[in-house]
Amino acid sequence: MNKEQIIRKLNLQPHPEGGYYYETYKSSETTHNGRLLYTSIYFLLEAGNISHFHRIDSDELWYYQGGDSLTVHMIHPNGQYEAVKLGLDVENGEVPQFLVPKNTIFASSVEDENAWSFVGCMVSPGFTFEGFELFTKDELKKEYPHLVSVIDKYALTTIEKR
Repeated sequence: MNKEQIIRKLNLQPHPEGGYYYETYKSSETTHNGRLLYTSIYFLLEAGNISHFHRIDSDELWYYQGGDSLTVHMIHPNGQYEAVKLGLDVENGEVPQFLVPKNTIFASSVEDENAWSFVGCMVSPGFTFEGFELFTKDELKKEYPHLVSVIDKYALTTIEKR
């Protein structure tokens, strides 16, 4: 299948941070404070349509499912930058699944022209937009001036109010 078929057949919709998604599961169980135990989505990214730097208040486990490799760009709470490639070329350092720890600022991209990647993401405790933050370049540069080149590439200039 090509990316257009996957988007259409799985009813993927544009995501506020970039890419396309469809929520596949919501746990019927909740945490002690009433939050869903986990949620899961399909997520597709294509060249030129990145997932911009954002942060969530839960762990997010990523699963590679098809297409080209996808790079997850992370700014850890201590200011360290890390990039991990999701894919099946394990001989060259790709991994088929990876956990982004809660409160880590992260973005994702496919690097090659005409590339696209299809992944699954499971968030626990479950994803909420109340626990989701998008960042602008200016906000991140103030906090992480040593990462200007990465921030310029993967952060939004402005955020549209919804």
